[in-house]
Amino acid sequence: MNSKPIIEFTNFTFQYFSQAEPTLHDINVKIYPGQKILIVGPSGSGKSTLGHCLNGLIPFSYKGEVHGSLKINGQETSTLDIFKLSKTVGTVLQDSDAQFVGLTVGEDIAFALENDNIPTDEMHQRVRSVAQMVDMHNWLTSSPFELSGGQKQRTSLAGVMIDDVDILLFDEPLANLDPATGKIAIEIIDDIHKQSGKTILIIEHRLEDVLHRDVDRVIVINEGRIIADMDAHSLVASVVLQETGIREPLYVTALKYAGVQVTEVMQAGYIETLKSELLRDALQVWYRRIQPTRQINTCESILKMENISFSYDGLRPVLEDIDIDIKEGEMVSIVGKNGAGKSTLSKLLCGFEREDRGRILYRGEDIRSKSIKERAEIIGLVMQNPNQMISKPLIFDEVALGLRLRNVPEEKITAQVEKVLKVCGLAPFIEWPISALSFGQKKRVTIASILVLDPKILVLDEPTAGQDYRHYTEIMEFLVEVNKLGVTIILITHDMHLMLEYTPRAIVLSNGRKIADTGAAEVLTDSKVIAEANLKETSLFALSQMADVEDGTQFVQSFIDYERRLKNR
Repeated sequence: MNSKPIIEFTNFTFQYFSQAEPTLHDINVKIYPGQKILIVGPSGSGKSTLGHCLNGLIPFSYKGEVHGSLKINGQETSTLDIFKLSKTVGTVLQDSDAQFVGLTVGEDIAFALENDNIPTDEMHQRVRSVAQMVDMHNWLTSSPFELSGGQKQRTSLAGVMIDDVDILLFDEPLANLDPATGKIAIEIIDDIHKQSGKTILIIEHRLEDVLHRDVDRVIVINEGRIIADMDAHSLVASVVLQETGIREPLYVTALKYAGVQVTEVMQAGYIETLKSELLRDALQVWYRRIQPTRQINTCESILKMENISFSYDGLRPVLEDIDIDIKEGEMVSIVGKNGAGKSTLSKLLCGFEREDRGRILYRGEDIRSKSIKERAEIIGLVMQNPNQMISKPLIFDEVALGLRLRNVPEEKITAQVEKVLKVCGLAPFIEWPISALSFGQKKRVTIASILVLDPKILVLDEPTAGQDYRHYTEIMEFLVEVNKLGVTIILITHDMHLMLEYTPRAIVLSNGRKIADTGAAEVLTDSKVIAEANLKETSLFALSQMADVEDGTQFVQSFIDYERRLKNR
């Protein structure tokens, strides 16, 4: 290891001018050239602020007071401008769309070279070379906005790598990707790390997904302070994750349920390195002791899609011959890769688009003639991107908007808004402007604005994207309570943990067709469905195979039932 750090924080403190307290307190950390570092922490912990300090957004875009020292390549960042920093630190943002400037993938990748007046021939050669590296060489003439989530991520990465920066900073790279694409993204980052030897920093909520590949260190931040800096094996064997509210890998949770004491010797940081001989007996005993329960919903059908087909342009079908029957009070996941037709399905339900063929029935009645406003009385939709739903500057007014449009008395509105903000974890921000919120907090505002209207069916498109484990759990447990009141909930999600833990049933789409409609545990242990729908096998299934459990699907189902019983207790 090079003895001189490439990044060095010394007694570093930062406070935004708009905040009463510092966001970062007394940060002391050294990162060496060529290291691959994962930075994790709950929402609001300061991990994104740390990233902003590294890439120059602080203090050049976000103003505040800095104390202490931050050196990159031996230079104090306070003496550098954002342009000079961008030549050393390349940032791939959580929201790829916000990063695009070119009309085509090739133009977007070339943007930094154009700014530097690089000769055209050299520019073309470098763009082709970097595009090849991230497997986007066949898409150079495509519009960035027509790409899938994974392709957008690759394009953003190429646009940053073209400058040959020393440090690559990834801010929540998995937030908008389907499971298989997220897995590939982590593999791409790992390949680039191995090929280029660049220093890589990954800021991410999803610990287990990033640990699909090795990292040198995991830095844990909470309340603006570094509370741990260790390797993955030491971290999962410690109490840091539970105390900080960060989700540990599912297979580690299963080991603990089985009474296995997770130690560094077990090498549990990655499922591939786990020493199975130390856990096999305990897992088998635990599995035999608990048995899965299969809940069958015997209620009447509330929503039916019969033979639904739809195309935006009349040529390429987005949905073909979809048959779905959802019972009253069910909680169902709809899963599949980016572009499978999941969001289009929700648009048809809400009336934003009209099906070309087939019928949608609510309690047996065809709703084709119902307007968007009439459908909104029964079906509430929470969209994936909160910025597409928000129309008011203040949180209270945004959540109250639907009630005001329905002429609900103001005193009733206040009580209902306060109640729903409390359950969505937003009560302290009731008077805040929405512009001051993070992406995840905006997400919760949009959920609150629909829940306050008391819909019969709630459709949520990626409800937990960008949420840390605590807020994810709060939202999902709240939705469980809403579901118990009889509200039917449909979740469109890439989050396989969410599907497994909260929805007994999963509907899987691939290329516009329904390829499975079964138990969530069955979906995530069926290699054919996983491959066709770009899903990712659960680590619980891999654990069951390590423990020589005969029925892996039943093992996964047993784990979910056991966890649910613990939560209900």
